[in-house]
Amino acid sequence: MPPAPPGEVGSGLARRSRHPDWSSRRRHGGLFGWFGAILLVVLLPFIIYAGAILLSGPLLGAPDGAGTADVMVVLGGDGPARADRAIGLWRQGAAPRVLVTGRSDCGTIAGRMAAGGVRRSAIMLECFSASTWQNAEFSAPLLAGMGVRKVLLVTNWFHARRALATFRAQCPDLNFTVDPVAAPSFAEIATGPYGPAVLQEYPKTAFYAIRLWLAGAGIGEARAAGGGGAKWMRC
Repeated sequence: MPPAPPGEVGSGLARRSRHPDWSSRRRHGGLFGWFGAILLVVLLPFIIYAGAILLSGPLLGAPDGAGTADVMVVLGGDGPARADRAIGLWRQGAAPRVLVTGRSDCGTIAGRMAAGGVRRSAIMLECFSASTWQNAEFSAPLLAGMGVRKVLLVTNWFHARRALATFRAQCPDLNFTVDPVAAPSFAEIATGPYGPAVLQEYPKTAFYAIRLWLAGAGIGEARAAGGGGAKWMRC
């Protein structure tokens, strides 16, 4: 069949473009496209939020410690939950001594633990640290003075990886494990104060990983240059 003359092709396209059904389909397709884009923008924060919560265990957590330790270190920040976890571990005989670290709630944690049956004479306080980094830094000389070898950290599940890495870097001679407060249900996390805390933990963990790497590199360079300069505490 011979091709249509150019004039007929052009007139056919013009007639099709002016057809009401064709214009309506194009208009509706554009509306659906804009609606989908707006819906994605609106839902994206909720998708990210839900994903951060669901992945908090594998990405921010650490394997639970097993067996007994010489001392428990309870980190401040979520006092009642961490104190209750430490009380449970004490009753199981996880450790004979406790070090509570963190200036915001060290006294509150110690008081709650004592009320829960932990011997007051077994509790030592470090109430000056204001960050996870300082928790480890200020606890190091106290752990060294105790002469301990095995340490059990108590914190929340989403804080476990960062806390464990920081304490291990600060006291490389000691054996650290962590037995964290377990994660509640997804709904409890998403609608309560744990949700924002989980979100904030991702950049904190990344920042600490870089900081620990830089500190370790600096120590290596100092040792290579003659052993001077910065060094981790030998506990």
